[in-house]
Amino acid sequence: MRMTTGLGASRREFLASLSAGFSAAACGWPALACAAEAGRPKRLAIVTTEWTYQSHAWHMGERFLAGYPVRGRWHRPPLEVVAAYVDQTPAKDLSRQRAEEFGFTIYPSIAAALRCGGKQLAVDAVLVIGEHGNYPDNELGQRKYPRYEFFKQIAEVFRQDGRTTPVFNDKHLSWKWEWAQEMVAISRELKFPFLAGSSLPVTWRMPAVEMPAGAEVQEAMCVAMGRVDSYDFHALEVIQCMAERRRGGETGVVAVQALRGDAVWQAMEKGSWAVGGWDGALFAACLARSHTLAQPPTASHRYPTPAQMRGFVKDPVAYRVEYADGLKATMFLLSGLVGDFTFAARLKGQAEPLSTLFHLPPNPNVVYSAALMAQAERMFVTGRAPYPIERTLLTSGILAAAVRSLGEGGKRLATPQLAVRYQAPEESLFARE
Repeated sequence: MRMTTGLGASRREFLASLSAGFSAAACGWPALACAAEAGRPKRLAIVTTEWTYQSHAWHMGERFLAGYPVRGRWHRPPLEVVAAYVDQTPAKDLSRQRAEEFGFTIYPSIAAALRCGGKQLAVDAVLVIGEHGNYPDNELGQRKYPRYEFFKQIAEVFRQDGRTTPVFNDKHLSWKWEWAQEMVAISRELKFPFLAGSSLPVTWRMPAVEMPAGAEVQEAMCVAMGRVDSYDFHALEVIQCMAERRRGGETGVVAVQALRGDAVWQAMEKGSWAVGGWDGALFAACLARSHTLAQPPTASHRYPTPAQMRGFVKDPVAYRVEYADGLKATMFLLSGLVGDFTFAARLKGQAEPLSTLFHLPPNPNVVYSAALMAQAERMFVTGRAPYPIERTLLTSGILAAAVRSLGEGGKRLATPQLAVRYQAPEESLFARE
């Protein structure tokens, strides 16, 4: 499918003028680049599974078409979307309409999109959004989104054409650990900037706190909502973006265990990690930060009792994560009790937990997706990833192990494959304005 429009010329002229004066509106958003190459805007290709209302392509790809708010101004990235590949086009597809409106071309293959119909790579950046669409599940219930397959086709164009561009991959790298590893290995082999992950690490926090660099973190926790193989990834990235700043940097994960149903409540009653539970003070701190904590209509503004929690939550899930340096972390999916993402950690020498809410502004604008695309934009413009791809590699592996543990009845799984080491960036990247 190939679509063009006569609107492209005026848009290109507009973007070129923006590229020259890019610094004005963007400066001040944490980590957003404040300079661009003079001359033409960079050319962006979008590779996505589906482009429908409130899909990730709608939330993220369209930030590069229409811009997004930054500090009370409307920021328009110095990039021009020139090409797209859309894997599935259901009845409510918006890609054709956007192509007509903004003057880019939809191509029948990823290679054609990256080459803009020619014989050589013709874009300066690639945005990959492998979320939403009609794809099968595997035997563990993981949705087999083709992020790996998309990535391999992009890398093959790079190999054939002898040139690379920065690539951003939405959410976790792949449902399969070996494929996630391979994606990172290929990016290193071909030496192109590669960024991925969730919007949670870069969204607003209430209060606006950061994990102190070099802190001695003993235990960490995220209480979240949503389903397995989806929102659990976001919650794991909440934990990881904080834990990676601890003393010694990231050392990897040695074991993962997933609990579901009554096993969650039984572990909660045990009261400490040593006997199969977790730090109850961290759980209480997370609930105290929540803006959506459930309340019974006959007894509102109360801390829920264990019996009430059981009544609110129909499918409780917990992941217990053991790090190589001794850090312990627990991730909860407790839909019905909360509808947001909160974090708490026990730091050595501090009586009270460090805790915060990872705030997600509401639909339809969901500007946390703009916060994430600001990081993608920074990489596209500067050619440098603002934080290590290893973060998302590790969370992808933790998620794969946790889903496997669920499939094996909550068995604790040793994870020698997750010996992922890296150092977190010194800069704090979450939004503050």
